[in-house]
Amino acid sequence: MDYLRAFIFLVLILSAISLSEAGSIGVNYGRISDELPSAFKVVQLLKSQGIDRVKIFDADPAVLKALSGSGIQVTVDLPNEMLFSAAKRPSFAATWVKRNVAAYHPSTQIESVAVGNEVFVDPHNTTKYLIPAMRNIHKALVSYNLHSSIKISSPLALSALQNSYPSSSGSFRPELVDLVIKPMLDFLRETGSRLMINVYPFFAYEGNSDVIPLDYALLKENPGMVDSGNGLRYFNLFDAQIDAVFAAMSALKYDDIEIIVTETGWPSKGDENEIGASVANAASYNGNLIRRILTGGGTPLRPKADLTIYLFALFNENKKFGPTSERNYGLFFPDEKKVYDIPFTQEGLKHYRDGGHNTPATGNQQVTPPNNGGGVSKSLTGSTWCVANGDAGKDRLQGGLDYACGDGGADCRPIQRGAPCYSPDTLEAHASFAFNSYYQKKGRAGGSCYFGGAAYVVSQPPKYGRCEFPTGY
Repeated sequence: MDYLRAFIFLVLILSAISLSEAGSIGVNYGRISDELPSAFKVVQLLKSQGIDRVKIFDADPAVLKALSGSGIQVTVDLPNEMLFSAAKRPSFAATWVKRNVAAYHPSTQIESVAVGNEVFVDPHNTTKYLIPAMRNIHKALVSYNLHSSIKISSPLALSALQNSYPSSSGSFRPELVDLVIKPMLDFLRETGSRLMINVYPFFAYEGNSDVIPLDYALLKENPGMVDSGNGLRYFNLFDAQIDAVFAAMSALKYDDIEIIVTETGWPSKGDENEIGASVANAASYNGNLIRRILTGGGTPLRPKADLTIYLFALFNENKKFGPTSERNYGLFFPDEKKVYDIPFTQEGLKHYRDGGHNTPATGNQQVTPPNNGGGVSKSLTGSTWCVANGDAGKDRLQGGLDYACGDGGADCRPIQRGAPCYSPDTLEAHASFAFNSYYQKKGRAGGSCYFGGAAYVVSQPPKYGRCEFPTGY
C-alpha cells in the first residue's frame, strides 16, 4: 500500500510539473474602435474565457482600474511618441511610472512594461531613444522597488532580422546590431527580462503563397521542412520564425535570453489580394497555435523553451487604417460574440478539433501553383520581386551579380547573349534578373534581397525590355 501511495504521489507531482511547464496564452486588447464594450465588461469577458494575461498599447486608467483585483496579468506600453521624453528626461520616466504603474500595482497585476512597439520600423526614427528610455523606466521601477516583479522589454518586428530562412541562418540587420540590438540584449540579461517579438506567419504566407504550403502556415498536419543548415525538421512556420530569432541571438552569444511572443494572429477577412485571410484559416491558425502552446514543448532549436504568446487581437477594430485585414484580426466581435469558436484553456482543448478548411484565398481568387518539374510560376497573387539598386555603384552591382550567378545558384541562363532577357544589355538589368532569381529560389525569405545594399524588394513586376521576371521556382 505504501508503494501504491508513493506511486500516486509521484504521478500527481509529475502531472503538476508538466502542467506548470506548459506555455501561456494572453491577448492584445487594442481599442482603435468606436464599438467596443466598457473596460469592465471586457474584464468579465476575459475571465469567462479563462484568459489570464492581457497586453494593452498604452496605460489607460479606465482599463487599469477595471483590471484591479481580477487576477489577470497585465502588460502596459509606453507609446513610441513618448520615447524621446523618457530617454532625455529621467523625471518624465519617473512620473510616467508613478502615474501608470505604481499607482495601480499590485491590485492591478502589472507584470511587464513594453517600451515602444516595433520601434525599428517607426517612421519617426525613434530607434536611438529606445535603450535610454528603457534604462530610465527601469531606474524608476527600482525607485519603487518594483524592478523584481515588473520586467521591461520592447517588442521587435521580424523585419529586425537580416536573414530568417533557413532558421539556422537567422541574423539581425547589421546596422542595428551595435546601435541597439546588443545594448538591448545586454539590458535584458542584466534585468532578467525576455525579448519581446511580434510574429505573423500570415504575412510570410500572403506574400509567398506559391512557395509556402498553407498547412505549414496554419500548423496543420504536414510532412514538414528540413532546415538545410542544422538538419532540424520544422512542421510549422511559427516555430521556424521563432528559431530564426533564437539563431540570431545565438550568433551574437546571447543564448541565455528567453523569448516572449507579444503579437501573433491571423485575419478573418481581407481584401482580394490578401491571400489566406478567411474565418476558417484564422480559426485554424489560432486554434492550432493555442494547442501547440498549451500542450508544452519548445521549438526544434530550443525544445525546452515553453513560450508565452499574446494573440492579436481581442476585438475587431473598425477604426484602424490600412487594408481590410487590419480591422479583422479580432477573436471577438464588439458585441462579445466569437468570430470563430476556439478554446483558450487546457480544459477547452480536450474537446477541440480543428474544423477549419483550407481556404488559401478570399473571394474567388485562386493561387496558381508552380509548373510541374520545377518550372517558373507566373502567378502574380501576393508576389514580390527583388531588383538592383541603380545607385549602389558598379562594383557592388557586379559583385552581387557574380555571387548570385555563381555560389548563389541563381538561374542566369536567360541573361546570356542571345537569351530572352539579355536585352537590355545593362549591368542594372542583368543584376536585377539575377538578384530576383536568387530571391525567388530562397522562397523570398527575409534578407535574401540585400546583396550588400545593392538590391531591394518591389511589389510591382519589374520592366526591363520584354523580359518576364519569375515569381517562384
